[in-house]
Amino acid sequence: MEDNGKVVAHVVRGAIAGALGTIAMDLLWFERYTRSDGKASFLAWETSAGLDSWTDAPAPAAVGQIIAKRIFHRDLAPTHARTASNAMHWATGIGWGMLYSVRGPNRLNSPIVAGALFGTMVWLQSYAVLGTLRLYKPIWQYDARTLCKDLSAHLVYGATTGSTISILAGYR
Repeated sequence: MEDNGKVVAHVVRGAIAGALGTIAMDLLWFERYTRSDGKASFLAWETSAGLDSWTDAPAPAAVGQIIAKRIFHRDLAPTHARTASNAMHWATGIGWGMLYSVRGPNRLNSPIVAGALFGTMVWLQSYAVLGTLRLYKPIWQYDARTLCKDLSAHLVYGATTGSTISILAGYR
């Protein structure tokens, strides 16, 4: 068993890598948004500027609402949809990075290949969890184009996260 100092180092590397992976994935999504005539700045888009209701809230916000309801036994105000969305989005990306850093990479793995496989796993679990919560349809009800776009973003997340962990750990 690793000593606590090594575990803490893994967790810190994973948090940094998960944040960078999240930014990389979001930059890909933002580039697609701007190609589709999106007009918001990156910061406004990234932080869901203007989101002030649950009606238009993305899945991360809805998950935040579900968690808040289960913990505090009350609904969050609509004005908290933006905060919930950002908190859940970043907590998810950073949390997966920390988990991967503790158990995933090593000197024998190609960080990009292992990271891409990790990104695929994160993508699959998102459809499983969000489908179970009825925030997404079952994965088989989506068209191939939608799934490929989403998978490619998660591959970027995973490859960036895996590569960052390997660099920070001195593996490559």
